[in-house]
Amino acid sequence: MKVSAEKLDKTKAEITVEIPEEEFEDSLQKAYRIVVKKVNIPGFRKGKAPRRILENIYGREILIEDALQDAIPTAYFKALEEIKDEYKPVSDPEYNLVSVEKGSPVVFKAKFDLKPEVKLGQYKGIELEKTAVEIKKEDVDKELATMQQRYAKLTVVEGPAVSGDVLTIDFLGKVDGQPFEGGLGENHTLELGSNTFIPGFEEQLIGVNVQETKDLPVTFPVEYHAENLKGQDAVFTVTVKEIKRKELAELDDEFAKDVSDFDTLQELRQSIENNLNKAAQEKAESELKSNAIKIAAENAELEIPASMIEKRIDRLIGDLDYRLRQQGLMFDYYLQATNTKIEDLRNDYRAGAEASVRGDLVLEEIARVEQITVTTEDIDKEINKMAEAYKQEPGKLREFMEKQGQINALEFGIMIEKAIDFIIAEAKIA
Repeated sequence: MKVSAEKLDKTKAEITVEIPEEEFEDSLQKAYRIVVKKVNIPGFRKGKAPRRILENIYGREILIEDALQDAIPTAYFKALEEIKDEYKPVSDPEYNLVSVEKGSPVVFKAKFDLKPEVKLGQYKGIELEKTAVEIKKEDVDKELATMQQRYAKLTVVEGPAVSGDVLTIDFLGKVDGQPFEGGLGENHTLELGSNTFIPGFEEQLIGVNVQETKDLPVTFPVEYHAENLKGQDAVFTVTVKEIKRKELAELDDEFAKDVSDFDTLQELRQSIENNLNKAAQEKAESELKSNAIKIAAENAELEIPASMIEKRIDRLIGDLDYRLRQQGLMFDYYLQATNTKIEDLRNDYRAGAEASVRGDLVLEEIARVEQITVTTEDIDKEINKMAEAYKQEPGKLREFMEKQGQINALEFGIMIEKAIDFIIAEAKIA
């Protein structure tokens, strides 16, 4: 097999591949075994006609398409092995058949995007600022107040309703006197002050009593997800069927025992403070890393092929689809409910995807220049950490990841983290 390659520009390359006639003959024979089962040839049982008979009747051309589908991808990946030190594809190839004449090699071209060259700028000694972490008494008080609300007892009252009450309501919404889709609800639970309904809806229910029916004029927001309701005036007829009022427990040792594993309120406060401090520290560390990547990436020079950004967008949308499925929602329903077109969603993700790809490429180049490597111990440590988080046995998790081909991705992730740590270790942190 002959292979020649050339760079078309900084981000694209094209290879020309010649498949020897004897190698293509193997693909023709495979194609014959597929095609012969699909055609009827007089005098032969289906699938039993010799190849020469098949070609005499239909011509060699009947085998060409299936043979090419087998031969070209196989030859392409073999060709990449020969040029892998200089050419690193990051996109699927665009094939162009040049010649498929009998008695001659099959010739095709394949065009693909190249992994971009990265010219690093300053990444050592950059100036970074780490957010100072300080947990105040007010922060702990706020968390305790949230816990009070979460564990509050609900008592049925007759009214009048006040902010914070939990109402059970029936409602019917109309625009220009006509009901609209989604405007009908029965036995709906609504907490006044939660701001989960249209602006102005909940406020008008303050002061109502049980069994009271009231008309609530509202205006849908101009950015409302349903196109036909954006900015529209509507009237909701609401009947209040039940009002429940929250009874907040006293913040004392008994409260601590009821809502936690602690015996005293002071122990609970200390636990809350520790958790808030840990979360704040992790947030500050995450922001520091993000800024380190951002500065190093902005200081570098590179041209990113559009295909790399589109692939990253595909991954982000795939992640969203997975999260929705975990919540029992379908991706198409999500698009419909939020009145979002897939093209708009992709555009929303584009800037973040480009920044993410740029950061990975720059960090990978820093790792190469600084000879940052990933050891077996690094991989074992990360797998053990993941196994603990997922409550799995490390050996079984490793076996699963190996079968799924995820070890290389894990290794890449560890390398990227090491590169980030290197930048921070060399930075001037205020």
